[in-house]
Amino acid sequence: MWASLRAITSSRLMFWWGRRSQAAAMSSRHSYSREERGELHRPSYLLYLKNSDGKYISPLHDIPLYDEVDKALLNMVVEIPRWKNAKMEIATTMPLNPIKQDVLKGKVRFAANIFPYNGYIWNYGALPQTWEDPCHKDPNTNYCGDNDPIDVCDIGSKVCSYGDVIQVKVLGALALIDEGEMDWKIIAINQEDPDAQMFNDIDDVRTYKPGYLEATVNWFRLYKVPDGKPENLLGFNGEFKDREFALGVIMSTHQYWCSLIYNKTEGGDINCKNVSIRDSPFYCSHKEAKSLVLSAPEYVNPSPIPEEVNKWHFIKN
Repeated sequence: MWASLRAITSSRLMFWWGRRSQAAAMSSRHSYSREERGELHRPSYLLYLKNSDGKYISPLHDIPLYDEVDKALLNMVVEIPRWKNAKMEIATTMPLNPIKQDVLKGKVRFAANIFPYNGYIWNYGALPQTWEDPCHKDPNTNYCGDNDPIDVCDIGSKVCSYGDVIQVKVLGALALIDEGEMDWKIIAINQEDPDAQMFNDIDDVRTYKPGYLEATVNWFRLYKVPDGKPENLLGFNGEFKDREFALGVIMSTHQYWCSLIYNKTEGGDINCKNVSIRDSPFYCSHKEAKSLVLSAPEYVNPSPIPEEVNKWHFIKN
């Protein structure tokens, strides 16, 4: 009897300690908040990020690539939540790199709905502190980078919000060749997903989410066709590379970013202003960062999304 009681007590203590350790780890992880400026779905819209102290930061340069608590996880900045159409992106050429909607000929852009898909089919975003160098030819595909942070698709079940910063587990990569530029797509899963522990490599996606990878290939291949453009090309015949390969690609883009932020390579129009890397020549004070944000238009309630955004496009394969 006493042995059973000791076992129960020990089990409860271990459970309590595990929950306490998990809570301590979560409390040590940086948190981020958002501030909207301008009008959503209009060229004036800007979404700025702030750190846990309420200070304005660059989501591209001031959020670390690797999670502070678990280095096996990476931080992801959500630009476009699942099911949304607005083509939001980190504005690489603007100071502090706010998230804004892509604009073409004065009009904000929306991704077309290609039957049977509705908007983006994952939470879509970027890995901070990465850069696909347009002057570097990828040794695997012989295409140069697209001059952006590396893209990531979160296949978790939670629908995120614009500007969320989540921690993801890398599973694999897809080599998209977008109008002659290398545009890697990292496949990952939100570490808070209830099933995240089941996913450790790209084959697990085939096992537990059958059809998702095939839909991903089809989406990226066709998403520009409704705009009158040809189908995108895919490296490796559209085959996904595994986790180890993907991590190698991410590491190389992080190294390119390091050269960029320390002005050891030509970054062109990329704005490297940051508030956390003091030995970077692009470092600025929080006071300067605040003045930049406050100079942007104040937030106003959004107008309705144009009805044409809801149109379905049917494409013959």
